[in-house]
Amino acid sequence: MSTPYLPINFASKLNLINDQWQARVVAEMNDYQFKLVKIEGDFIWHDHADTDETFIVLDGELRIDFRDGAVKLSAGDMFVVPKGKEHKPYAEKEVKLLLIEPRGVKNTGSETSERTAANDVWI
Repeated sequence: MSTPYLPINFASKLNLINDQWQARVVAEMNDYQFKLVKIEGDFIWHDHADTDETFIVLDGELRIDFRDGAVKLSAGDMFVVPKGKEHKPYAEKEVKLLLIEPRGVKNTGSETSERTAANDVWI
């Protein structure tokens, strides 16, 4: 039996997401997952001690705060947060993101809060 060759359409997948801050896996490459998420409001301060985290803004405007500054991203922008760097994403209005990170990474790092999402949830 052959595998169908089908593209992954971000807009179609995002339409399946009805909640915020709960990333959904759409693909894997080696040990890395590509996750779509909708966010709005403030996240929590956290870091990822063992891995970088890539943010790609598909729609909206995102600010990632650091203890010593911030970066602002618009649709089409990408930013890699270095491993171990404490950060806090913020979106004044809803933002649609593609996240790239290793399988099993907890979205809130070593912290646990109401924003902590389940891992390996596919759409």
